[in-house]
Amino acid sequence: MTALSAIEPLDGASETEHCHLRLYVAGHSPKSLKALGNIKRICEEHLPARYQLEVVDLIADPRLAADDEIIAVPTLVRLPPGPMRKIIGDLSDAESVLVGLQLQPKDQ
Repeated sequence: MTALSAIEPLDGASETEHCHLRLYVAGHSPKSLKALGNIKRICEEHLPARYQLEVVDLIADPRLAADDEIIAVPTLVRLPPGPMRKIIGDLSDAESVLVGLQLQPKDQ
């Protein structure tokens, strides 16, 4: 995992239809890997072709935490467009993640 890596391209979705997410992790720790797997699953199930996910490894470059004021990992950040929102934890509860990030699932 690099310090910053983009995952899941937008597949041509327009700016207003997609959500830009950034997941801050600590290397290959169990919580970080679980959060990454969970957010990928949530996005594929509820936001296919409507999201961009970046993964920031704070073990590789801890200075990157200052950008979004990260104090714990894993942390998921929703970036503009739309409201900036943060969720800390392993992202196990898909409904809570979608509500917390103010995202609309594909089927709504």
